[in-house]
Amino acid sequence: MVAELEVVQIPLDRVDNFSYLIYCPATKDAVGVDPSVEPERMLEEVARRGLKLIALLNTHGHMDHIAGNGTVLEAADVPLAAHPDDVPDADIHLQDGSLIDLGQGSIEVLHTPGHTPGGVVFSTGTAIVAGDTLFVSRCGRADLPGSNVEDLYHSLQRLKKLPPETRVFPGHDYGPQPNSTIGWELKNNEFIRCPDLESFVRLRMG
Repeated sequence: MVAELEVVQIPLDRVDNFSYLIYCPATKDAVGVDPSVEPERMLEEVARRGLKLIALLNTHGHMDHIAGNGTVLEAADVPLAAHPDDVPDADIHLQDGSLIDLGQGSIEVLHTPGHTPGGVVFSTGTAIVAGDTLFVSRCGRADLPGSNVEDLYHSLQRLKKLPPETRVFPGHDYGPQPNSTIGWELKNNEFIRCPDLESFVRLRMG
């Protein structure tokens, strides 16, 4: 039996980041994603919901997403999983297509370089935790060290092919609402709507 995994979005008080928990309702097994600078918020939510944290995941290696890794790893004594291009000291090296078993379900890893070389998106099948690849109405920057605007374009092209009802949970609270769907983004996000690479580069880098 495959259980539909739940995604818990955790807004942070001190920054505009979101942290996440993904958990199996049947077993209460959970993974944390990107504890950011307020890891206690993630740990509090784990305790409040009676969950068992089995791993910590990072969407990419920028400090505003991984600053709280040490606190969560020490408190929960779990492995850290991330793409080696961004977090080379992770206990579990994730690649495109990696599967993370979680209770009666699983999470698929989509490698989405562009914002960073090792950026990944976590897919439950009905939702994605998109890190800084895709925001509500926007997308990640491509002018930072390690960024690649062409890679980002192709990563977004991949995400736009997901089912339109797929929930989108971004790494930052930058949009008009905290989360959306692929269908909503296809109507409202000018970055994901770009018809070709040239127009995307002009928009993203202009």
